[in-house]
Amino acid sequence: MRETLRERTESMNPVEFIEKKKRGNEHSPEELKDFVLGYVKGEIPDYQMSAWLMAVNFQGMTDRETLALVEVMVNSGEVVDLSHIEGIKVDKHSTGGVGDKVSLILAPLAASCGCIVPMISGRGLGHTGGTLDKLESIPGMRVNLSREEFVSQVERVGVAMIGQTEEIVPADRKMYALRDVTATVRSIPLICASILSKKIAEGIDALVLDVKTGSGAFLQEYEQSRKLAQKLKSVGEEFGLRVKAVITDMNQPLGNKAGNWLEVKESIEVLKGKGPGDLVGVTVYLTAWMLVLAGIASDLKAGEELASRNLKNGKAFEKFLELVEAQGGDVRYIENPEKYRKAPIVKPVKSMVSGYITEIDTELLGLAAVGLGAGRKKITDRILPEVGFVVLKKISEYVKEGEELCIVHAKDERTFEQARGNILKAYKITQYKTSPPPLFYETF
Repeated sequence: MRETLRERTESMNPVEFIEKKKRGNEHSPEELKDFVLGYVKGEIPDYQMSAWLMAVNFQGMTDRETLALVEVMVNSGEVVDLSHIEGIKVDKHSTGGVGDKVSLILAPLAASCGCIVPMISGRGLGHTGGTLDKLESIPGMRVNLSREEFVSQVERVGVAMIGQTEEIVPADRKMYALRDVTATVRSIPLICASILSKKIAEGIDALVLDVKTGSGAFLQEYEQSRKLAQKLKSVGEEFGLRVKAVITDMNQPLGNKAGNWLEVKESIEVLKGKGPGDLVGVTVYLTAWMLVLAGIASDLKAGEELASRNLKNGKAFEKFLELVEAQGGDVRYIENPEKYRKAPIVKPVKSMVSGYITEIDTELLGLAAVGLGAGRKKITDRILPEVGFVVLKKISEYVKEGEELCIVHAKDERTFEQARGNILKAYKITQYKTSPPPLFYETF
């Protein structure tokens, strides 16, 4: 089959293919296979893939096209076979947000409860942080395991957290990086294909999806988030997965810390039975659904009780240490996070007025983190793991003039001042108190 596809790519016309989508017409599955495979082989250049991604961003894709795109992306590389490992293999994926470090906690937590968790994650996209960037802030931590290393670790430890390898979903690995720098992140079919191709290729049986909505989400409008959640669930089920999709809030940062090492540090706090309530709540809820899908918990309540117990009794933290050590990470920094290097500038951002916080432009906060060096503006940008900020005030809280809103960790005064300006713009403070947003909206 792949030889036939290779022969087809020699005769395809990429310009006509791009023009077809620009006009809003539907691609056949064969055309999508030709184009994507040609890109993976290097016959289609980045600039033509970028043009097509932009056309999809504006014109969208039909259900038939989306299914075909997922299939060709999965088959662009090797599919991991975990069938020899006893038990239901289950994973979780988030569409991303500011301060969303749930995967760092959830993966070892679910594994400590008996789940088999093979997790292929991504890097930061746009204003949101990436799980791989956070993991790589741990000295020595390897996320580029080979397929054989990945399978072996899942067998031994019960959990592995890696990025796309040369073997697994190479189409998504290349397209993912382009989407980040071509403003095509928010396309529902592209998000759907990117997420599900990785998840199907990693050999799982079940999947919990955390679809964010609100000012810090990729899809800020609720109806768009809902549409994505339903699309992910329906397409995932077409490929034989058990799927649970949850819409969660991203109208303010999740937890208190944003920035790669700062988020690892906060994850450690939660894994030791502490940490902010919103982060704990979302993590336990999503983990509970994983336990239900895996047949370990009889219902959501039983799953939440088991997950909460393993956060408090230290089993989740022990599994995290085992995970980090297995992937080459220096566990001394996990056992004693204060050993980690500090940012040169650590200064507060103080409120200019008194009043209640009624809104937070969370996307602007995410862009502030990117400006500090916690994310990328272009593919070649280097991540600074120690920079970011700590949120001290959230929606519905009262703040006095001169009181601290955030603590910024910056590399220099210039980037601190830029972040300070964005943070002050992000907070809407009035004389009217509002309720904090709910953690969860709908579960499908």
